[in-house]
Amino acid sequence: MNSSFPIRYVEPVYRPPSEARSLILPVTDGCSWNHCTFCEMYTAPQKKFRARDEDEVMRNIQETGARLGDAVQRVFLADGDALVLPTRRLLSILEAIRTHMPSVRRISSYCLPRNLRKKSQAEIDALAQAGLKMVYVGAESGDDEVLARVNKGETFDTTREALDKLGQAGITRSVMILNGLGGPALSDQHADNSARLMNATQPEYLSTLVVSFPLGEQRFRADFPEWAPLDQPGLFREMERLLSALELNKTVFRSDHASNWLVLKGTLGADKARLLAQVRSAIEAPEAAPLRPAWARGL
Repeated sequence: MNSSFPIRYVEPVYRPPSEARSLILPVTDGCSWNHCTFCEMYTAPQKKFRARDEDEVMRNIQETGARLGDAVQRVFLADGDALVLPTRRLLSILEAIRTHMPSVRRISSYCLPRNLRKKSQAEIDALAQAGLKMVYVGAESGDDEVLARVNKGETFDTTREALDKLGQAGITRSVMILNGLGGPALSDQHADNSARLMNATQPEYLSTLVVSFPLGEQRFRADFPEWAPLDQPGLFREMERLLSALELNKTVFRSDHASNWLVLKGTLGADKARLLAQVRSAIEAPEAAPLRPAWARGL
C-alpha cells in the first residue's frame, strides 16, 4: 500500500471474495475470539486483537472520502469481527461513511455470533437503519459436538439467535459452512445439523469451503487428535447429505471457493435437484466430473 494512502493496514488483510471491489476500512485489528483451531487468519503476532482508535477511523473516513469521492460504492468493515465494537461506535462510523462517502450503497462486515449476544434487537435494527446492509457469518457447523471440538465458542442455538436477529433487522446474511470439519466420524451429524441450522434461519446466501490447513494441522489436532481429513468421495458424500437435507426457500448457494474440488452454484430450493445430480455424478464417476485440479486448490 502506498504510504500516502490515508488508511493504515496491518497485513495480512482478509475480506470475503464478494468484497473484491470494496474499500476495506479497518475498525478493529485481528479477531476478538481467535480460539478456533481451524482458523489461521489472525494468528500472526501483528494481528493481536485491538479496536482501532476512534479518531484514526474517523480521519480515515474523512480523508478517503475527500480523495476518492464518488468512486467508493461499497465499504467492508475489517478485521475479523467489527461488530464487537459498541453500538455507539458503530453508529458513529456508519454515519461518518454516509456523510463523507455519500455514494456508498453497501456497508458490510464479518460477524461472530457471540458479538450480537449483548446487542438488543433494537440496537441491531439501528445498525441496519444506519446503513449496515450485509454480514458474513462463519457458522462452520450446526453441530454442537463439532463446534466444541474445534473450539468455536458457539452452539447451534447461539448461531441461530444471531442469524435470527440479523434477519429480523433486514440485514443480508451470508453464512459459511466448512465441508469436512468433523472428519469421517462426525460427518453425518455435521451435515445434518448444519442443514437444520440453515433451514431454521433461511439465510440469503450460503457457501461451503473445504477445511484446510496451509500452515499445518498441529493447532487443530491439539483439541481434536483423532480427526482425519475426508477424502474426495467423503467430501462429496457429505455435500450430498447436506444438500439433501436443505429445505431453503430462496437462498443463493455457492461452493466455488478455491478449496472445493467440485464447483456448485445455484439457488435453493429452485436448483436443488440439479445440484444434487451434479454431486451424485461426481460420486459415481469422478473421472468424468468437471473437478478442479489438485494444483489449483488452495487458499
